[in-house]
Amino acid sequence: MPHLFADISPHGLGHLAQAAPVLNTLARKLPDLRLTIRSGVAESVLRARIPLDFTFVQGTSDFGFVMHDATHIDKAASATVYRDFHANWTVRVASEAGLLANQKPDLVLTDVAYLPLAAAHAAGIRSLAMCSLNWADLFLHVFGAESWAPPIHAQILAAYGVAEVFLRLTPAMPMSRLPRCRMVAPVATLGCDRRAELRRNLNAGYDEKLVLIAFGGFDKDLGAERWPQRAGRRWLVPRAWRTQRADMVPLEDTGLPFADLLCSADAAVTKPGYGTFVEAACGGTPLLYVGRDDWPEQDCLVDWLQANGRCREVEPADLMAGQLHEALDELWRQPAPPRPFPSGNEEAASIIATALSSSAR
Repeated sequence: MPHLFADISPHGLGHLAQAAPVLNTLARKLPDLRLTIRSGVAESVLRARIPLDFTFVQGTSDFGFVMHDATHIDKAASATVYRDFHANWTVRVASEAGLLANQKPDLVLTDVAYLPLAAAHAAGIRSLAMCSLNWADLFLHVFGAESWAPPIHAQILAAYGVAEVFLRLTPAMPMSRLPRCRMVAPVATLGCDRRAELRRNLNAGYDEKLVLIAFGGFDKDLGAERWPQRAGRRWLVPRAWRTQRADMVPLEDTGLPFADLLCSADAAVTKPGYGTFVEAACGGTPLLYVGRDDWPEQDCLVDWLQANGRCREVEPADLMAGQLHEALDELWRQPAPPRPFPSGNEEAASIIATALSSSAR
């Protein structure tokens, strides 16, 4: 029985959006798979995306960055956490190696923490990494000019460097500093088009447009109560906003899994992020997005979406003011390109299955 220890970053929900379809495909390939998942993502959210028999370990081995909100990094707080995290790096790696040794996995897979990779190497356990980004390049982008940063950056690079393969998921940022990268096709959970059911549940008219607000697991207060109303438009918004408007419905009340909801909406408003961008393109849902100037992964995501979906950027001020109606109208006038297929689900799962099978012998 091959045992996989998968570590999924809780920095938003994009890492789960990548890992879930790959792990679900892997389980179909290896029916006797023993799966352990560690994450800071809530267990209920994990199980909604990964409906498999797995052992859940609550824990977070990476943090990415401390965020002010969905689109802005708290640089000062992030610097403090990174310096604390690496202050006793050797001890931290040894402690993590002990945890992994107790788990006795045949393979460690991360999306995209680097500590478990360094620890797996120390414990003599094989490891793979998988993501469209890596924290080494993002750390360098944010802190590269700081005098204290080079030793930390070197430790992060070295940790990624011991992974047997880094599965670089399309679309992905450049990773020239990482050895043994292997490009993989897009991965995504294909949502089901349940428009008729969604409209029936919301008592929505045939011509009414349903627009989903989705910022990847991060809170972003958009002051939606002040947005101008327009007949024939309804917003599906986070329940946490506690809006009291007839044209705003908590998306959690729709009863649909996120992938189905995204596929069934007429459009979505979001930030550049792998999960929403790729799932929307594969499902044919047009996107409005607000840029993230401090996030270097943004460029590859936007370039890919422009080639594979319908999208339009909106200014932050227009988003906060709810001035989105004209942008949405323009978005819906765009011709729909052929939908990409997430063949990376099968491709990545096959690579992992091969590594697991050879390790478990």
